[in-house]
Amino acid sequence: MTRYKLTLEYDGEPFVGWQRQDNGLSVQQVVEDAVFGFCGERTLVQAAGRTDAGVHARGQVAHVDIVRDTRPDVVRDALNFHLKPHPVAVIAAEAAPAGFHARFSATGRRYQYRIVNRRARLALDAGRAWLVSAPLDATAMAAAARRLVGRHDFTSFRSTACQAASPLKTLDRLEVTRSGAEVRIEAAARSFLHNQVRIMVGTLKLVGEGKWTADDVSAVLAARDRERGGPTAPPEGLYLMAVRYDAPSAAGHDLQAEDAADDEV
Repeated sequence: MTRYKLTLEYDGEPFVGWQRQDNGLSVQQVVEDAVFGFCGERTLVQAAGRTDAGVHARGQVAHVDIVRDTRPDVVRDALNFHLKPHPVAVIAAEAAPAGFHARFSATGRRYQYRIVNRRARLALDAGRAWLVSAPLDATAMAAAARRLVGRHDFTSFRSTACQAASPLKTLDRLEVTRSGAEVRIEAAARSFLHNQVRIMVGTLKLVGEGKWTADDVSAVLAARDRERGGPTAPPEGLYLMAVRYDAPSAAGHDLQAEDAADDEV
């Protein structure tokens, strides 16, 4: 039996999320069905991040154990054949190192959120970005974002349904940039709480509209109260961009106090 590390991209719009659920089609289900179509094996495909309904991925990582002795490039091509017509593609497949687990071996995850800031409706990016019509001050958003970087109790920025054991997370990066009508928010951390990225984006939108200030964001963080936090941004603007598997940094984080696993975002 060989464990394969898969790198995938997908459009999250037609799915209920990564994880199998009873209420609709999941990305996990169509990948597991593709494995069965390829080699007749029913096996569990486990991912680095359990993305929510409507959330996309450009660099999701998963692993799968296959008994059939097969080259990684054959696994990639066969799964892509059996994934049609679903908007899911295996970008790369490789034999995983000993002890590899897509979720628990990950040492970092990077997400991007796309906002299109204009009056006109979305023709090409419908379902793939958040259309915000009110003018946004990306400079003010960037300044407020810096207040959230570091190790904090992110209770104000997690879903009330979050099942993580602790609200403590170390946010390594939260940057806001603008190019024309598009505002992009980049977030990186070892792991995230349920809806953390989307709540941070919804909060920064209030800053961009001039309704909140950076000091308000600091106050919300200190409050440790979800009711004080900003709204949850819609899922269609969020992308899982990459998952890191290098050795954990010795930058002073107490990683033992953080969940190694990513929750749904």
